[in-house]
Amino acid sequence: MTEIDELESLLRDDTPLIDTRSPIEFAKGSLPTAINLPLMTNEEREAVGTCYKEQGQDAAVRLGYQLVVADVKERRVRAWQAFAAQHPGGALFCFRGGMRSEIAQRWLHDAGVDYPRIKGGYKALRRWLSESTDHVIERTPLLLLGGPTGAAKTRILNEGNGGQPIPGSVDLEGLANHRGSAFGRRVSEQPTQIGFELALGVQLLKHRHAAHQKLILEDEGRLIGRCALPLSLQAARHDANWVQLDASVDARVQHSYENYILQNLEELIARDATRGFDQFATGLLDALERIQKRLGGQRYKALKAIMRDSLAAHERGNPEAHKVWISELLTGYYDPMYEYQMNNRIRQPLFRGAEREVIEYLLETAYASLAG
Repeated sequence: MTEIDELESLLRDDTPLIDTRSPIEFAKGSLPTAINLPLMTNEEREAVGTCYKEQGQDAAVRLGYQLVVADVKERRVRAWQAFAAQHPGGALFCFRGGMRSEIAQRWLHDAGVDYPRIKGGYKALRRWLSESTDHVIERTPLLLLGGPTGAAKTRILNEGNGGQPIPGSVDLEGLANHRGSAFGRRVSEQPTQIGFELALGVQLLKHRHAAHQKLILEDEGRLIGRCALPLSLQAARHDANWVQLDASVDARVQHSYENYILQNLEELIARDATRGFDQFATGLLDALERIQKRLGGQRYKALKAIMRDSLAAHERGNPEAHKVWISELLTGYYDPMYEYQMNNRIRQPLFRGAEREVIEYLLETAYASLAG
């Protein structure tokens, strides 16, 4: 039965994977292309683990076979067979590439399916990707796209190349499933820290394989929501070259309105038409409360009152009322904070301009690096 130990092409090519670990292990983070089809449930794994501690490995193995028998075994094998039929080029793994994946592979083989397993399992995959991430970041010059909140930096990186991403760019906010600010929570949950790091590692591996000479990223802080940038990337940011994106207050208000109001509400209503607006309103008020201390008591109360009035106007059919508090928040809170951060940068921007000018500069830089 085949073991795979060449991890680079497996990860780079988005190989479909069966993660045979328990659901609780999977929930802590797995590979972007992995689906959880466990050998044992959480309860079964816990029972086997307790047996192992108290009676040793042989007793634990016997218990595992006793728990996963007859119809239980048949259902799990059928699920693996279905996945293998749909993804014949895939593979399976467990935590260390040991007993669980070996059993799953053998049972599949007995059912007439030869399916490879990954040598070293999840632990080897994670270690390899972590080292690859640090390697790419340390050896690839960074070019950061900076600009005030609402300037549409993410849109430029994702759509600036004729509706496609700027070559050499990686969407950190997309990987973190968060828009980056206190108001940046999405309808769906963020990945775990491990899940974020693994997804980023895969994207950086693809970046290296494409032979991009620069890594173009949005200028983020240490955290994107609850997801922290890898330490190597945090360190590289401090003296990286960067480009300054300028945008008018009106344009930034409109962009924020479209993303944080219209799009968020649309996603919430699509998930729950009855309670969508209430969840949307609660989310806005909670986000404002999260920055209460930094706003100061008086400004927080004033903005909260404006936001409540805007929500009431929205319910009456005037969603654009939100632009009042958005404008106040951008100019009175985010802009001073951004100016402070820019004044503390080590380097001056390589280029500064409006959206179209910045896009042209980034494309010239990206294609020049590919040609080089």
